[in-house]
Amino acid sequence: MPEVPQTGLDPSAPEGQTPQPLRVQSVIRRALAGMTGGAIRIFARLVTAVQPDWRGTAPVGGQRIYYANHNSHGDFILIWSVLPVQARKRARAVAGADYWGGKGLRRFIGSDVFNTVLIDRQREGRNVDPIATMAGALDAGDSLIIFPEGTRNLTDDILLPFKSGLFHLASCRPDIDLVPVWIENLNRVMPKGEFIPVPLMCKTIFGAPLRLAEGESKTDFLDRARDALLDLRPNHLEMR
Repeated sequence: MPEVPQTGLDPSAPEGQTPQPLRVQSVIRRALAGMTGGAIRIFARLVTAVQPDWRGTAPVGGQRIYYANHNSHGDFILIWSVLPVQARKRARAVAGADYWGGKGLRRFIGSDVFNTVLIDRQREGRNVDPIATMAGALDAGDSLIIFPEGTRNLTDDILLPFKSGLFHLASCRPDIDLVPVWIENLNRVMPKGEFIPVPLMCKTIFGAPLRLAEGESKTDFLDRARDALLDLRPNHLEMR
């Protein structure tokens, strides 16, 4: 085991550069993450003029599992940006480690700024249960933002079929409300293959909370959860 330096200095500092105390580095990194998060929130709201529509529930700060449709890498940012401040502090998006767990800026944003719950989406070689990881975050008092389609929907379908993870999460933590959130228009703000957002008004529509009913099957629950999300879509009766 490598010897831990007693000076509290960063042992990885480049040669010839005075190492900073680890505690100072941590404080600087947290401050930078906080400023970055604030800047991202302001930018997201300026570009999208996003408005929350609390249609089936109140904007409270309690623990919840928010589940939404998924068309863009910015989906969780839009939901996070409109949550009440107390809820926003403890809301963590569930994201793919293959995308947000890399190196550089993307990792900093995923880990330091948004404290995402990273999961391995590849079954082969996976040694950590994603449901256990998410349940651990809930047990720590956090809320989750999840996308039960499992990946971005780049098809012409309104929603992809839901993966079973939402059912298993509801089964292992049945006392936590699941709140459907329909994100409207963000796929037009960030079209596939584009890097510059198109300013358009977006909306996040929050529906009534639901929980797994006693004895409810996986198929019935996922159908009910999916219908609850579709019911929030504007003009859904004409489009379903």
